[in-house]
Amino acid sequence: MRHTEQNETINFYLQLLSKTIDMDRYPFTKMVIENNITKAEYINLFHLLESLHDQYMSQKKEGFLDFSSLLVKFAGMLNEKLVPTATVYALKKEGYYPS
Repeated sequence: MRHTEQNETINFYLQLLSKTIDMDRYPFTKMVIENNITKAEYINLFHLLESLHDQYMSQKKEGFLDFSSLLVKFAGMLNEKLVPTATVYALKKEGYYPS
């Protein structure tokens, strides 16, 4: 039971901290906390983003004008805990992969 109590305490502290920070400035971080994204899921998301960014840069260099296939791939591979459109806007607002 000690482990469960410790987790509950940590979650409580996170909730308190999230109220003291202007979470409107950090919508992606807020999504991660609210949707209980694990560290592994977080890392996987950024691996996906890096891969898609590399593909975007490659396609852009080749002269592509339509990158909707990358958006579809992102939506299909995104963790089911996150909503694709809201995630894109939250990432952009925090400055991750603005292009």
